[in-house]
Amino acid sequence: MQTREVLEAIPATGLATPDVWRGPEIAENSAWRHAFTPAEIEELLAAYRRAAAKDLFSWTRDDFPLPTLAPKVAAWMSELDSGCGFILLRGFPADRHPQSVCTGVYWGLGLHMGRAVSQNTDGDLIGHVRDTGADPDAYGVRLYKTRAEQDFHTDGANIIGLFCLRTARSGGVSRIVSSATIFNRMVRERPGLVPTLFEPFPFDTQGQHRPGGNPWFEQPLCRMEDGRLRFFFIPWYIRESQQHPAAPRLTQGQIEAVAFIEAAANDPADYLEMDFQPGDMQFLKNSSVLHKRTAYEDWDAPELKRHLLRLWLAQPLPGRC
Repeated sequence: MQTREVLEAIPATGLATPDVWRGPEIAENSAWRHAFTPAEIEELLAAYRRAAAKDLFSWTRDDFPLPTLAPKVAAWMSELDSGCGFILLRGFPADRHPQSVCTGVYWGLGLHMGRAVSQNTDGDLIGHVRDTGADPDAYGVRLYKTRAEQDFHTDGANIIGLFCLRTARSGGVSRIVSSATIFNRMVRERPGLVPTLFEPFPFDTQGQHRPGGNPWFEQPLCRMEDGRLRFFFIPWYIRESQQHPAAPRLTQGQIEAVAFIEAAANDPADYLEMDFQPGDMQFLKNSSVLHKRTAYEDWDAPELKRHLLRLWLAQPLPGRC
């Protein structure tokens, strides 16, 4: 479908899909929350014990059976794909098990949700979100390896998962916002900018491009697929693309569109805040939800420092996402 046809099909009031929500209004909704029961925790641990003799990355879903949890996983996938676009699983006793067990349980659960994809050019399938002491202002440094704020953005897979092992001394709060809600605000408040979202924007590759390739790529922020909005947004990559003389120059409309999205996403009237606890697992539909982490102060002792595991999942089952 051509861009003009897409734009003409969008109502003047914006989209009315299930992934349109406002944080304060959805905060108490139970559809996106699940507390693991003791029986479910034991099922996860039993699956881990069964699979643990094999190399983690050789596991299949059959190696990690979840006979009673599998239908719930299917419901969670439906909520990600057809509902609000995020879920929070709470209550796994991460503080009572070594990191190897937590990693195995998380990886095994992920096998029932999709296929893990690489998170960087090193081929990491399980990411470690923690402060490495890297300079957040240095080019190419991934902000998840620092204590600095990560403003609202999307990542590079269908589903983004985070598993909290330990929290920071203060800060490090997760905030999420509906991409469709932000889009609707632009439709109502700055309709002249909406067509810009469907035009290619330049993004810096942060040095992750192939040898000889361009250090930037081009991609629209928005596209429509099966009547649903698909959103891709990493604002600092957009701005940093301008350091390359051959990269396309940002237009005034693109600059204003990025600024509008950032301001709207950071409006407390729209975002939902989650203060992670150890054992929490958050899964987001990347194209429907922008996410952010506030800056944090960490503990001095290495064994206490904030640490989250991350999964990027593609080809989720049984939903599409």
